Amino acid sequence: MSRENGRSEVGVEASGTGEQLALIREAVREKKADRAKPRTWRGAELAAELPVARVLVDKGLVHLDRYFDYAVPAAMDAEAQPGVRVRVRFGAGEKGGRREGGKLVSGFIVERVAESEYRGVLAPLAQVLSPERVLSPELLGLCRAVADRYAGTLADVVQLAVPPRRARAEAKPSPPLLAPNPPPEVGSWARYGAGAGFLSALTRGDAPRAVWTALPGATWPQELARTAAAALAGGRGALVVVPDGRAAARVDEALGELIGEGRHVLLTADAGPEERYRRWLAVSRGSVRAVIGTRAAMFAPVADLGLVALWDDGDSSHSDPHAPQPHAREVLIQRSVNERAGFLLGGLSCTVEAAQLVETGWARPLTAEREQVRAAAPLVRTIGEGDEARDAAARAARLPSMAWQVVRDGLTRGPVLVQVPRRGYAPRLACERCRTPARCRACAGPLEAQEAGALACAWCGRAEPDWHCAECGGARLRAQIVGARRTAEELGRAFPAVPVRTSGRDHVLTTVPGAPALVVSTPGAEPVAEGDGYAAALLLDGWALLGRPDLRAGEEALRRWLGAAALVRGQAAGGTVAVIAEPTLRPVQALVRWDPVGHAVRELAERAELGFPPVSRMASVAGRGEDVAELLRTAELPSGAEVLGPVPLPVPDAGRPRRPGDPPPGEEWERALVRVRPGQGAALAAALKAARAARLVKREGEAVRVRIDPPDLG
Repeated sequence: MSRENGRSEVGVEASGTGEQLALIREAVREKKADRAKPRTWRGAELAAELPVARVLVDKGLVHLDRYFDYAVPAAMDAEAQPGVRVRVRFGAGEKGGRREGGKLVSGFIVERVAESEYRGVLAPLAQVLSPERVLSPELLGLCRAVADRYAGTLADVVQLAVPPRRARAEAKPSPPLLAPNPPPEVGSWARYGAGAGFLSALTRGDAPRAVWTALPGATWPQELARTAAAALAGGRGALVVVPDGRAAARVDEALGELIGEGRHVLLTADAGPEERYRRWLAVSRGSVRAVIGTRAAMFAPVADLGLVALWDDGDSSHSDPHAPQPHAREVLIQRSVNERAGFLLGGLSCTVEAAQLVETGWARPLTAEREQVRAAAPLVRTIGEGDEARDAAARAARLPSMAWQVVRDGLTRGPVLVQVPRRGYAPRLACERCRTPARCRACAGPLEAQEAGALACAWCGRAEPDWHCAECGGARLRAQIVGARRTAEELGRAFPAVPVRTSGRDHVLTTVPGAPALVVSTPGAEPVAEGDGYAAALLLDGWALLGRPDLRAGEEALRRWLGAAALVRGQAAGGTVAVIAEPTLRPVQALVRWDPVGHAVRELAERAELGFPPVSRMASVAGRGEDVAELLRTAELPSGAEVLGPVPLPVPDAGRPRRPGDPPPGEEWERALVRVRPGQGAALAAALKAARAARLVKREGEAVRVRIDPPDLG
């Protein structure tokens, strides 16, 4: 309807009779209704019912984070259902009453409607790639919630949640759903006070929430499998997410022994794209109700979900490197709430986020009595780096005498594990006298040494020309990585009659024989020793873990140590662990007492006092200096938001592979941190997302990277 027609109709309506007015109103309604209908495109016949498809286009641009309407040709009516993959022309223009041009892109139909709000000519769907409904309404809602939390786009999250299509896998039918398995026995869960009750609640179909601190030993895969079997016995589904393929294989084997074949699938990259998609389809079609997998499995579309479980949430592999970089813990918490499912967060250690879930009452603790802990844990002995070797053999291995004795005695009874941190950690500054981390007096961020020895905060950039330790008053600093560097070759020379095996990034061992041997491993790559486990373990270069420029340095060091020490035999069987680090430090004392929960609770209290995450919420804004400043200036941040920085980002080494978040080659970037109070995280994410979208629409400056809850805070 033209503007002239609109004015004439209004004029007639103002002066006409009642009958004329009624006729005019009816004509206007008919024109509006006709205008809302999708017009045919090049004479194509459209679907008779619900001729408009709302499509999520696979374009992860923040200013295009919405649905686009397309006409549904009659020939595609039956297959073009919500949840299927389609191809559409995107970016087409209207010319002569027709839609022209545009590139073919992929997308998903999210719904079919009768009318479109778009007033122009709707382009039709170009192709229905498959009639398989892979994006269910429940999965779509989860992806939307994750995108909003992390200031990302829905298309990016859906790309993480739905694997790429494999036509041959879709052509094969999935097996029928098997009857529920019988409830599992309590087994080793009897060692935990509330373990039997947790399993019973899952079998009844309840939704218990627990933070589980597992006892040392190799039984945690069986215990995780029992929780999944309990949920299945109650007629509901189960989802278990673990850090890596080795852990997934252990839980997969344990669950198969409990419930038999055909009731669960393993989703890991080792299966290959086609086989993994075939298993994913079995879950999506409802043929299987239990999934064990790594990070990507957190979105697995398990029907009637009764349990979500996450093992070792402190492992960095649970944080997705692809935009918007969600963490599996937060995704599974969201699923537990949305689908009213049970929740289990387990590990040998305990993160501050897990401690916060318990402190707020959202989850209950699931721990063993101290007598059980002492019976299962090995003896832990501490050795300071100032301790010297008193005999020639120990000096040859560059080990303190007591550490050398622990290794020698252990080799008489079985294999000995030697954990060596990876090289390349940047040192964090600390007081030379008491080794308290050096932090900014304004924002409590970590201090860094700049050019000419000047000190500045790595968060807000404020200079600290006259620093003094808040604990002891000392004025001298030290880099916290000063430990001796041991190698497998040196240990081999010290113990020439013993075989030496290595496990690391290039070659990770799954298991080793129970015979005497030295097993040198980097953190996280420790193999399981067959039989009763390792006779002893040596944790080298503690400063390399404790001295990382990271807010989580102490928590991460304790997690790595506990993971290695848990593979050692219990104290009653003679298992001994020697850790080379300052004995008075909090993580070392937590290891000696085997008290990860106490350490996490104290860390949480300290972060609450300093305003650190997870008590507060933070966002990282990185890019060219002028672009970061402009985005923060235009963003409508929540009241009370605190902007720290910006500070220059370090330029990555030329020989190191690029990591997510690294600046492009040849560019100098800056990073600012935005900190808000608890409860303002959603408003912060929405404000930064809106500011990014506005910049892209106006084509102002270069892109800026935004990350909510960055894990690499110094």
